[in-house]
Amino acid sequence: MKFKLLATSLAVTLALSGCAANNANNTNSLQSNAAAVVNTAENKVFSQDYVLEELDNGLRVMVVKTDYPDVVSLQIPVSVGSRNEIEDGKTGFAHFFEHMMFKGSKKYPEAIYKDIIKNSGVDNRAYTTNDYTNYYLSFSKEHLEKVLEIQSDIFQNLHFSEEQFRTEALTVKGEYLKNNANPLRKLLGAVREKAFDEHTYKHTTMGFFEDIEAMPDQMAYADLFFERFYKPEYATIIIVGDVEPQATVNMVKKHWGEWQRGEYQAEIPVEPKQQAAKYQHVVNEGQPGHWLLVSYKGPAWQPTEKDRAAVDLISELYFSENSKLYQELVVDKQIATQLITYNAETKDPGLLHVFVKVEDEKDLVTVRDAINRTYATARTELVDEGKLAALKSNKRYSFANDLDSSKAIASMLASYVHFERDPEVINQMYATADTVTPEDIRRIANKYFVDSGRNTVTMSAKADIAGFDKEVALDALTDELNRPTEQHFTVLDKTSNSPLVDVNWLFYTGAAADPVGKKGVAALTAAMLAKGGSATKSYKEIQKAMYPLAGSFAHQVDKEMIALRGRVHKDNAHQWYALVGEQLLNPGFREDDFSRLKKELIDNINSDLKSSNDEELGKEVLYHKLYQGHAYESLNLGDLSDLEALTLQDVKDFYHSQFTQAKLNLGLTGALNDDLKAQLIQDLTRLPKGEEKRLNVADAPALEGIHATVVEKSAKSTAVSFGFPIDTVRSSKDWTALWLVRSYFGEHRNSGAFLFDRIRQTRGMNYGDYAYIEYFPRGMYQTMPDANLGRSEQIFQVWLRPLRSNNDAHFATRVAVYELDKMIKQGMSEKDFEATRNFLNNYVPQLVASQDRQLGYALDSQFYNTDEFVSLVRSQLASLSLDDVNRVIRENLQTENMHYVFVTGDGEDMKQRLASEQVSPLKYNVSKPQALLDEDKIVESYKLSVPANNIEVIQAQDLFK
Repeated sequence: MKFKLLATSLAVTLALSGCAANNANNTNSLQSNAAAVVNTAENKVFSQDYVLEELDNGLRVMVVKTDYPDVVSLQIPVSVGSRNEIEDGKTGFAHFFEHMMFKGSKKYPEAIYKDIIKNSGVDNRAYTTNDYTNYYLSFSKEHLEKVLEIQSDIFQNLHFSEEQFRTEALTVKGEYLKNNANPLRKLLGAVREKAFDEHTYKHTTMGFFEDIEAMPDQMAYADLFFERFYKPEYATIIIVGDVEPQATVNMVKKHWGEWQRGEYQAEIPVEPKQQAAKYQHVVNEGQPGHWLLVSYKGPAWQPTEKDRAAVDLISELYFSENSKLYQELVVDKQIATQLITYNAETKDPGLLHVFVKVEDEKDLVTVRDAINRTYATARTELVDEGKLAALKSNKRYSFANDLDSSKAIASMLASYVHFERDPEVINQMYATADTVTPEDIRRIANKYFVDSGRNTVTMSAKADIAGFDKEVALDALTDELNRPTEQHFTVLDKTSNSPLVDVNWLFYTGAAADPVGKKGVAALTAAMLAKGGSATKSYKEIQKAMYPLAGSFAHQVDKEMIALRGRVHKDNAHQWYALVGEQLLNPGFREDDFSRLKKELIDNINSDLKSSNDEELGKEVLYHKLYQGHAYESLNLGDLSDLEALTLQDVKDFYHSQFTQAKLNLGLTGALNDDLKAQLIQDLTRLPKGEEKRLNVADAPALEGIHATVVEKSAKSTAVSFGFPIDTVRSSKDWTALWLVRSYFGEHRNSGAFLFDRIRQTRGMNYGDYAYIEYFPRGMYQTMPDANLGRSEQIFQVWLRPLRSNNDAHFATRVAVYELDKMIKQGMSEKDFEATRNFLNNYVPQLVASQDRQLGYALDSQFYNTDEFVSLVRSQLASLSLDDVNRVIRENLQTENMHYVFVTGDGEDMKQRLASEQVSPLKYNVSKPQALLDEDKIVESYKLSVPANNIEVIQAQDLFK
């Protein structure tokens, strides 16, 4: 039987409310010739009242009263199985007697016996295992004494004719042939015969086929077998149901008390320790698909030792349907159609099995290696304590849920009582299981899952299997995993006393790494990690588990950076990391997540960007046009046609090639526990090492002349963006000076900036007007730029928020260029310089005012190889002079090479205005100073100088395809 963890006392009490109340004063000691009423203590899992008595002849009787009305379950486990078949040529007799015990006795011949059983409505069955044979009957309580009387007579006086014996032997042969058609039974038979040299576990309960064929002539031995093993000292009578315990015990004494004790004890041969791995291939003609069985020598059933409980927990943790391996082979890659684990509980050391079926022969090697890798993992890692506790809890409550009838309770008792004919072994076994720790799991895995204990069988219609000529080396793989791992990524450790823990996994890769024809794979991969399931949990399960933790895990994708950021309270950090660590390092890559997230990306481009966000659309079109033929050309979200064609394998390939240690820069802050920090860092060494630390991005294409792109879509206003590539990035010596110029000219969402004053404040034309020297997405929603948008190439950009008409858009653009030309020619004034420097000196700390922004900007400083951001800006601001700033203006800003983007409802009109340099007079609804009106006269015809053949009108729906 498969190991099941038992429920706690409370769980059993709740789950077994239909059973008799626990109200007797009991003792655990077994008293000969006197009933011992046993009540378990609070911490024991089998908490039923029961009466247990051993009769003078050695027969043990156990009675459990339940409140399930009328029905009684009688189970008679006899401690004889295939293990006891020690003579050569005599295998299969334990199972054979499972059949013969239905032949009756002289007092109750087979026909009469069957008639009584049938008319009494008795469900009468039996089964045989390695170590015991169990006879189980269910019936109404009114038939209890008659059933006990008949069964007693058969057990003491079994009688069958030679004709019955020989006929049943043919039936058993037919059963063998039937069972042998089952691939699992065939595999079990093959591996047992190969794995054991001396012990009787070498043969299955059916026995060797040649012994079954010879069985019809073995009637004399059958009599001897019955005399040896069907004796009271081998048997236990278990009665569970609507009965009175003491009266039932007396009933058993009446009918079974005269059964004579025997003296025989089989000398079971001891199996020598296996010295080397074994492999065999079984040819099974006509078999569809291919089977692999990997079996290891395991422990004996010893309820007070941790070994047995641990190996069963290992099977659940690493090979059940919830395991990483099952998800990988069956669910995700779908190279296996079945993966089954089976550990028979045996008195002596037996085998621990993993069965896998594949359709393609070449996948046998793949699944073999995956199983090997999984056992190596069990031998090297410490399983998560929470995961282990959850498994134990699941098994406890599952055990309690199964005990929902008198028959279920009796069947459970029969499956364990046969070992020592004492139900307290159940409490011993599960008390031991509750003490198993992650360290025990690893220690015991290293004890049993070793090369010298492995037995492998392949089975198919083929004569042999390619790739199985050489045994795999589990011990060597384990040694490799145990070697100290090398860390090939940087760690920015800013842990503190803050109760909030922030973790930033920043990879120096992004949309610029998208291969040709696969634009969008970076964005989709990042989404699959942050918004998809892990190998062991679906995304829905992760969300459900994350909710009470109030934790987060999100992603941001840019050209050269992918940031995976998470936050959680320190009290919940372990549970949170158990979820997000798996998402990052063991992603599920499920087809349903892939389809959902790909659809989401496509919808973000079509419905959000192109249809309902004209301002962001204009900015993205500007980048798209400035970087034609460059790694920055495509949207971070990708191109629509490429996204449609992307496959899940494309995502997996990108993940394995780009999410490497070399590209990783880990940031930590908050009160992260030292042990969890060490585990997090250690876990990341599982990522591929990689060689490339960051993307090698080419210089921006040279922009020559003045160009305009007019995007036509359904719109009632006109959005404007324009700009050109610049050489100055944050690591440049002049960056702070240019950043100051940008702030003066068009600080984002700041009413004190120059353009804001000239276009919105003075003229009332739109909501705002800003300038940038770094990529700033999502500007309409936020007042400060995000961290982790580091780029090797940047542009100078002016963003004019939507204008009321094409005429106003034309005029506002002229204002911006007019003022830009003036600033390039005249420079900033001393007053404006000092005011802007003072503003930035006081404003810059606000950009890193929160814990996660401090971490993000610190990581960006690593990317640019600069000092910490605030220190960098303040120190350079302090050293700047007005001459420095005006020099930087002249060296970086110009209007001779420019690209304009207009997003409008009338593209042809906008094109005609630009091509003809049409005057764009501005009308006010209030009187304005004459000086302003005079300036407007200059501005309304100020030349943008866009050649007609450099103006492109494109429909929004045709963008980013």
